[in-house]
Amino acid sequence: MGLYIRKSINVGPFRFNLSKSGIGVSTGIKGLRIGTGPRGNYVQMGYGGVYFRQTLPNPGDQRIPAPIPTVQQSSIQFHDTDSGNISQIVDSTSAALLEEINSKSKKSLIWPWVLGAALCLCILLIASGSPIWLYCVLLPLCVIGLVGGIYADKLRKTVVLFYDLEPHLENAFQNLHNAFDLFGSCAQVWHVDSSGNITTTYDWKVNAGANTVVRRSSARPSAGQPPYFQCNIQVPVLTAGRRKLYFFPDRVLVWDTNGIGAIGFDQLEVMFHDQRFIEDGGVPSDSRVVGKTWKYVNKKGGPDRRFTNNRELPIVIYEGLLFTSRSGLQAIFQASRTGVGNVLNSALKQMTSAISQRTGPISSSAYIKCPCNNCDIFIEFPSEGVGQKIVCPHCGMETLLFDPAVNIGVR
Repeated sequence: MGLYIRKSINVGPFRFNLSKSGIGVSTGIKGLRIGTGPRGNYVQMGYGGVYFRQTLPNPGDQRIPAPIPTVQQSSIQFHDTDSGNISQIVDSTSAALLEEINSKSKKSLIWPWVLGAALCLCILLIASGSPIWLYCVLLPLCVIGLVGGIYADKLRKTVVLFYDLEPHLENAFQNLHNAFDLFGSCAQVWHVDSSGNITTTYDWKVNAGANTVVRRSSARPSAGQPPYFQCNIQVPVLTAGRRKLYFFPDRVLVWDTNGIGAIGFDQLEVMFHDQRFIEDGGVPSDSRVVGKTWKYVNKKGGPDRRFTNNRELPIVIYEGLLFTSRSGLQAIFQASRTGVGNVLNSALKQMTSAISQRTGPISSSAYIKCPCNNCDIFIEFPSEGVGQKIVCPHCGMETLLFDPAVNIGVR
């Protein structure tokens, strides 16, 4: 007789089962048994060769929670979108004006020194217990000195420009103002400070499936003048990060903390295009929503279920505008409404055409500087304005424009 090893043993209501995994025990009746073994608890039901088996959870076991998404370090490298060195952004026809502006802007202020001296004097008077009459004498003198210092700074640092526009140039400049008014009427205008390309799958997933990430700042167009600058007209102003662009009737001045540059309208180019943008903030009222995506996406573009704070983000159509010049200017903007770039580009081309129709070429010799007859501030004006009487933009009094080089007398 061959050796036969039984796979089960019945002990009362219990049946002990032997398997390669170990020993298990079960109990029950025909068609319904409950048991436990190396693979856990189970219940088995069935009759006539058809059986159903279901594993039961073990009360002593604890489920291992799903792994928390690993927080990786982003590999996106942001690059500034600003222009190069401001000293390289120089229009040859504006060299003399830039030299004048830069030299005056570098002059140190007087009034802070006067204010510091006045404060030191007050401290000295208090510490020495000086009589009241001495305060009454010295404090008015300090105030007069401070006011005089502020006025002296204006005289030393202020640049005055006077424009007498021909009708066709005046019309073109008005159209430029209208184009900037349209630009400024957008619900939102941003300057793109820096941008970075997404090169890894992780960065793509946690940035809503975008290919590029940008950092922006608000850049609302306005009208005004540069600091310590007096002009008889208000000019459109566009803030581009740490720089400001002032659109004068004959040139664009680029104002920077490190200096001032200038660009002719014929050198300025504006490129514009519609762009899809995944908006993580509020959607401007005049923007067009064309789709939605998720803040965290999986490989198929759907929502990544590992993130509990995952939410839908709108995809909108913005207009991108790029201001460039051959001398190195580069400024990137976004407008919440499309159609602005075409109007702005047409206005800038009209300015180029109007300037080219002037009776004489625009050069450094076409402008003359003479002092005001009343406040001694220098006024720069076109050469054809010699002999005319104007109101000084600085002091508001009437003065005669003359050419000091030919000794035209002042009447």
